[in-house]
Amino acid sequence: MILRNVGYNHCHNADFKIERPEGSGDNLLLILKSESIITLNGNDILLPRNTFFLYPVGMPQYYRCVPGKTFENDWIHFLFEHEEAAWFSEKQIPLATPIPLRHTEFFSYCIKSIAEESYSDSLHAADSISHYFWLLCNKVSEQQHEIQFRLTSSKQEMMQIIRNKIQREPYLEWSVDWASHETNMSRSAFQHQYRVQFGVTFIQDLIASRIAYAKMLLHTTNMTVQDVALQCGYHNYEHFARQFKANCGTSPGAFRNNR
Repeated sequence: MILRNVGYNHCHNADFKIERPEGSGDNLLLILKSESIITLNGNDILLPRNTFFLYPVGMPQYYRCVPGKTFENDWIHFLFEHEEAAWFSEKQIPLATPIPLRHTEFFSYCIKSIAEESYSDSLHAADSISHYFWLLCNKVSEQQHEIQFRLTSSKQEMMQIIRNKIQREPYLEWSVDWASHETNMSRSAFQHQYRVQFGVTFIQDLIASRIAYAKMLLHTTNMTVQDVALQCGYHNYEHFARQFKANCGTSPGAFRNNR
């Protein structure tokens, strides 16, 4: 790693702002220790204190103090050498993306140590700087992984809730549009996640749930097959009969007669 510059615990007054349309000519790692405003794609975003942010080489840099408040941050300007860019990519730390940090003191300690080593005459200063930098990256990567794991777990739980609903009440007007809205996902993302998680599509699961409910009604009630179709959420008997035969290998009437 080529260390260009480093700053620890820098404080600025309320008129502080950075405007670099061409970036700084290197990567800029920020630990924002106060509330800050950052501009991305023309939009101002308010970031909470204790946020990690990494500008890649060439990206415009626009960030500033929240009006009426002070600005505090740690920062490192640096360039990768040799295989380091690939090493960093393996950490799966997103660029130009705010990442909330826990235990900011640890990250500040790493940057403080990098700053101290950069001004020292220590025999192994360069190695120490590198070790502190990669330790910092490892810990950011771990926190990001934990965030993604929690999001994934939350989505999986919501998928299971959706599935339980359609299996418990298959006769209701369930749809992909409704389910994707419930999970705050796009239609395609929802359908992909559902199939990955359960091994079937949402529609296949809904049909299977309705057919299972129809089989139960055919065996336990004297309802006509047409009424069974309506009770299972089908407004068209022929459509119900086709799906029933495709799943059971026989017609609804023949299924009832074979009980």
